[in-house]
Amino acid sequence: MTREIKAWLSDMDGVLVHEGIAVPGAAEFVRALRDAERPFLVLTNNSIFTPRDLRARLATSGIDLPEEAIWTSALATAQFLVDQMPTGSAYVIGEAGLTTALYEAGYTLTAAEPDFVVLGETRTYSFEAITKAIRLIQGGARFICTNPDVTGPSVDGDLPATGAVAAMIQAATRRQPYYVGKPNPMMIRSALNRIDAHSEHTAMVGDRMDTDVVAGIEAGLRTFLVLTGSTRPADVERFPFRPSEIVDSVADLVERVR
Repeated sequence: MTREIKAWLSDMDGVLVHEGIAVPGAAEFVRALRDAERPFLVLTNNSIFTPRDLRARLATSGIDLPEEAIWTSALATAQFLVDQMPTGSAYVIGEAGLTTALYEAGYTLTAAEPDFVVLGETRTYSFEAITKAIRLIQGGARFICTNPDVTGPSVDGDLPATGAVAAMIQAATRRQPYYVGKPNPMMIRSALNRIDAHSEHTAMVGDRMDTDVVAGIEAGLRTFLVLTGSTRPADVERFPFRPSEIVDSVADLVERVR
């Protein structure tokens, strides 16, 4: 018996937008969720931008999404740290999305004996900042990363991302980081808590088997793989798990929402 879907989680890149352009049917999918008053969140491992930034970027592509409906790995990381150690301190390598999330969560951002070193995405990784992070971790700071993605896209090709820089720091410190973002089901559970939804009646929509789908499965959600991003139908067979359903795009899910 198929469980009724009362709430929805969706990845952003590859599901709603692709290279800055709205996926056909994405705006209608979001509009259907809002019209039906379904609890939903759009998830992204990208920690560079604040929800306000992302809302503006989506709006330019024709997708009307309120900023409170966006859940980033930076927000999930801030929530995780508050749960672990309220009013702690952190040395942060990242951009506004991460620093703002931690600041608003009540964290002190400092390079002086921080409780945590938090690594996120940035377009300007510096040797000086990485060296500082290594020495702080060697001195006892706990090592946290927003997400394990090793590369990020750009118009000129892949860029090194959080996971790649984390590997460098891990090699130097021999300390393995804790990754909060997908595929860690921690990010899914934090999103469920955010919208007060239960896993039994929530669906996860994603374009990647190795992050979105596996995180959804491990969190107990119904999973939909869309083929508008990085995963092709033939790729699915390489994995030891399967999504609940495979659809061409979110356009195929609009009627499921209503």
